[in-house]
Amino acid sequence: MNDLRTTFKNTFNNVAESSICFAPGRINLIGEHTDYNGGYVLPAAISYGTYALGVKRTDQKFRFFSENFPESGIIACDLKDLSFQQADQWANYPKGMIQALKNSNYPIHTGADIMFYGNIPNQAGLSSSASIELVTGILLQELFHFEADKLTFIQLGQQVENAYMGVNSGIMDQFAIGLGKQDHAILLNCKTNDFKYVPLHLQEYEIVIIHSNKQRTLADSKYNERFNECQEALTALQTVLPIQHLSDVSLQQFHAYKHVITSPTIQKRAKHVISENARTLQASTELKNDNLSAFGELMNLSHQSLQEDYEVTGKELDTIVHTAWKQDGVLGARMTGAGFGGCAIAIVAQEKIDAFKANVNNTYRQTIGYDASFYTASIVDAAKSLDIASNQ
Repeated sequence: MNDLRTTFKNTFNNVAESSICFAPGRINLIGEHTDYNGGYVLPAAISYGTYALGVKRTDQKFRFFSENFPESGIIACDLKDLSFQQADQWANYPKGMIQALKNSNYPIHTGADIMFYGNIPNQAGLSSSASIELVTGILLQELFHFEADKLTFIQLGQQVENAYMGVNSGIMDQFAIGLGKQDHAILLNCKTNDFKYVPLHLQEYEIVIIHSNKQRTLADSKYNERFNECQEALTALQTVLPIQHLSDVSLQQFHAYKHVITSPTIQKRAKHVISENARTLQASTELKNDNLSAFGELMNLSHQSLQEDYEVTGKELDTIVHTAWKQDGVLGARMTGAGFGGCAIAIVAQEKIDAFKANVNNTYRQTIGYDASFYTASIVDAAKSLDIASNQ
């Protein structure tokens, strides 16, 4: 904390005591590509995240600096013009959040100096963008002394992604980061935004995140393609069922009516979404009952479905997950996030983690040609101010 405060003072030549906030990243334990189909997801906030330090200014200027992108230097803008600018790169996320709060009539009347530092692995699909949005919201609340609940920040964060950044994403990332709870996952109904906390008692196991280190070049185009394929499946099933979303269809109904989806590919896409929704509900029950091994089996089935029916895994993630399945002390493993690169997660016995990392990485390097990266994550609380703990 003190190191960050020193960097802040040196960067901005501002000796005022800065407020400091933290927002976690997130993993999705199960429930992949169900969110935009009105289904269930089971995310959790993780110990990797984004720190933001800020001091209010007396003028209308905002100045941003990131320890992660020092080569970008200080990026500045005016309170009167917070519009998206390609040249502002990562700083568009905090700018978008400031604009969203201002447009919602929160009292932001002056500028601020704001510094960010994040330890979420780059290009990992662990929601670094939503983490920046939420930490900016919490920091502004500290600096400008206004009242706003977590749900407001969650909804504004999604608004920033959709309307400001132009990314067609659901609300899961902001939800996990804004309402996360230590040692709990969140069972979120993406149709209604109803949610409940599910205890995550890992006992002698840990969640290991395995980053493929593959550039996710295909992710956006393929994501939109899958989105459209799901719409096609929904339109076909709506001719025989009174449904609004693919997630409204039970597995039994799907098997009875799948013939109305004439394309075998589109049929496979629907099968994944409908079966994954059922797996996610089952997974939350297994966690409530402290049945980690049954939960792990559902993770494995989820990956299989994402590989064979939804076809979003790719050679890198398949190599990681298939190798993980063969290791001692592994209860389950699957890709997490949109796919086509990014990360996988595994539940691994603590005493086997070193061997797990070595074995999985050896096979990965031999098959793919470069190393994977490994992170052990704990499940933490939502975005918050750290000012009370600033002397620690």
